[in-house]
Amino acid sequence: MKAPHEFAVSGSDTLHVGRVLALRLDQVVMPSGRAAAREIVEHPGAVAILPLHDDASVVMIDQYRHAVGRRMRELPAGLLDAPGEDPVTTARRELSEEVGCTARDWSVLVDVVPSPGFSDEAVRVFLARGLVEVGRPAGPDDEEADLSVVRLSLVDAVCQVLAGEIVNASTVAGLLAAQAVLAGTAQPRPVDASWPDRPTRFAGRRH
Repeated sequence: MKAPHEFAVSGSDTLHVGRVLALRLDQVVMPSGRAAAREIVEHPGAVAILPLHDDASVVMIDQYRHAVGRRMRELPAGLLDAPGEDPVTTARRELSEEVGCTARDWSVLVDVVPSPGFSDEAVRVFLARGLVEVGRPAGPDDEEADLSVVRLSLVDAVCQVLAGEIVNASTVAGLLAAQAVLAGTAQPRPVDASWPDRPTRFAGRRH
């Protein structure tokens, strides 16, 4: 049996380095031996949180997203931009900051790589249960100043996914995974579950 092609990188150039992403141009060796240019967006990675109440309702946010020019309904989320911070620690902070909750029980619901054709972005979606409302901290700025917190049943949220009303990739994946967990057809993973696709390239530029 023929060994799979390795797609080696014969050259790489950095085109841009910003606050939350970098853009590089790789020369990738194709099976024919020809080098093809591939533009890659480097991302620090992110976490999202599905806060699930005992009555099977979820806490979500409506937030303006400039790239698409509208407000979107999403799970609370945040970038993995604190050096050395464990993903679940980031998730705990984002849950408190964005929707004003803490959670007793944490697990990994699903991992998502939204755009592997051009980006190394990966998002780990946590399931947070045993929720306690503590209130959002004062003084949000930028888009978060306009953020609205929404609580709805998981059933209604999944219906919004299937109606094309909720389209954020990690949110869609998280809601459908939570539905499978509540139905008893899937089990979440521990918070320290292996995450081989977590990006490291952008974080390495900052050290």
